[in-house]
Amino acid sequence: MKRLDVGPMTTPTYNKWWVRRINDNTPKSNQENSRSIEEYLRVVPSELEIIRQDFERRNMDLEKKIEQIEEEKINLRLDIDVQNLETKKLRKGKNKAKEELDSLKIDYKKLPEIQEEKDKVDRWEQKFQEVQT
Repeated sequence: MKRLDVGPMTTPTYNKWWVRRINDNTPKSNQENSRSIEEYLRVVPSELEIIRQDFERRNMDLEKKIEQIEEEKINLRLDIDVQNLETKKLRKGKNKAKEELDSLKIDYKKLPEIQEEKDKVDRWEQKFQEVQT
């Protein structure tokens, strides 16, 4: 009796077809729509959390502005103090100049009297010298 081995009919064409059929049925990852695991696991913040973060950001901005304004305030106070000192110095100088001017006015009024006294002194010196010679 002859035996006939019945086995799968495998030709090279059949093998290529079979491999392609199996590979075509496996799902492949699409790189365009793929997201990382971290993105899948990322928690979407709630509306309240978003509002809180916005509030904190604005609060920090306002604190920075307050610090800047306080620095400007300090600088302005220093400028005011310097201006006040300069004003006092100028007033003292003005008062001194006014006093000197008043003194000169008084001396100017007395100038004729002083000249008259000087003339008397000169006459007395002449007489004194005449008497000594």
